[in-house]
Amino acid sequence: MNIILLSGGSGKRLWPLSNEIRSKQFIKIFKNENDEYESMVQRMYRHIKEIDSEANVTIATSKTQVSAINNQLGDVNVGISVEPSRRDTFPAIALATAYLHDVQHVSEEDAVVVCPVDPYVEDDYFEALKNLSQQAEKGEASLVLMGIEPTYPSEKYGYIIPNTKDNVSDVSTFKEKPNYDTAKKYIAQGALWNGGVFAYKLKYVLEIARKLLNYTDYEDLYQRYDTLTKISFDYAVVEKEKKIQVMRFSGAWKDLGTWNTLTEAMTENVIGEGMMNDECKNVHILNELNVPVLAMGLKDVVISASPDGILVSDKEQSSMIKPFVDSMNQQIMFAEKSWGSFQILDVEEDSRTIKIALNPGHSMNYHSHMHRDEVWVVLSGEGTTIVDGMEQHVSVGDVITMQAGCRHTVQAITELKMVEVQLGKDISVHDKQKFSLE
Repeated sequence: MNIILLSGGSGKRLWPLSNEIRSKQFIKIFKNENDEYESMVQRMYRHIKEIDSEANVTIATSKTQVSAINNQLGDVNVGISVEPSRRDTFPAIALATAYLHDVQHVSEEDAVVVCPVDPYVEDDYFEALKNLSQQAEKGEASLVLMGIEPTYPSEKYGYIIPNTKDNVSDVSTFKEKPNYDTAKKYIAQGALWNGGVFAYKLKYVLEIARKLLNYTDYEDLYQRYDTLTKISFDYAVVEKEKKIQVMRFSGAWKDLGTWNTLTEAMTENVIGEGMMNDECKNVHILNELNVPVLAMGLKDVVISASPDGILVSDKEQSSMIKPFVDSMNQQIMFAEKSWGSFQILDVEEDSRTIKIALNPGHSMNYHSHMHRDEVWVVLSGEGTTIVDGMEQHVSVGDVITMQAGCRHTVQAITELKMVEVQLGKDISVHDKQKFSLE
């Protein structure tokens, strides 16, 4: 089974736990069978592999999310189709499909399933993905969509109206996101939610993409990606296709796009350091800070704290957070990288203090800065530093100093935690030059 997971989103509706780099799919709030917290990305990948150990998984995402994906999935065999810029779902799916064919050498006759990376679903959903792929392999239709049995008259989703009530049916028509009363009428007609899950043979989308985008191969499409017109897959493909089937899915399916819906899926009321008294009702605390959070006498409230900020909100009102977050001009204070993570502890005019955690066996790029000096203090673990070619073993308590222009890197032997102090008049993320380490 070939699967393309669409991993997008700006991360604003779940601020402060998410930001432009860490979207909602990377927040670790779900417990696995080992009683460890995992994110939506980790949960989705794990379930796919449990249902089909040979599944070929490709994640279509932006450049800003690649490090977080590598950090959370580690060394597993997952393809990453990187979008150089945001161009909506049709260019993203076309690029990922070309990646499968030209880079991974998947046959044009093979089917691929496309689905979002972030719904909250159970085991039966992954069985349904497998069935969807098998239905597409039959070639009875150009597209096979998953139609989700609606549980209420939602105004958030488009609707699919099938010709029959069979498990697999031809599609009669599509309906845009309706108001509440119209949604009730659609459901009375047997309509299904359109959750953005569908399957096709590679050659189908490749042919459309070559025609509309006029490219030769994956590399050509990637190089010209920034010039492509923004257009959705529904508008470019679905609305113009006559041969479409829909496969019913009646299992659990939730779009966890707001704090209200996210907390509904949580199995615990408190994650992190927090407590509440007995008078609290329907209150959730998610705390990433090393300070306690206490809630008393609250009802229907979410409290979320991270290095980026603190949110205290009525759950229903929390869906209106985006314009307030848009108005903030705030530096990202925490991010996951392919080698580990960093958290900014303090920012002054001529200095910045950062806590760094490197995963065992991982290292930073060999790099230099022109406008700042740096000091590393090892807090825990062991590693190896290379400063202007000189290699040195480091452990707890060691201090490493690097002047501006000095080339440096560090590799973790065990998990390595350090405090990095940056000193200079012009501290910027753009002040970095990378070098190969010979």
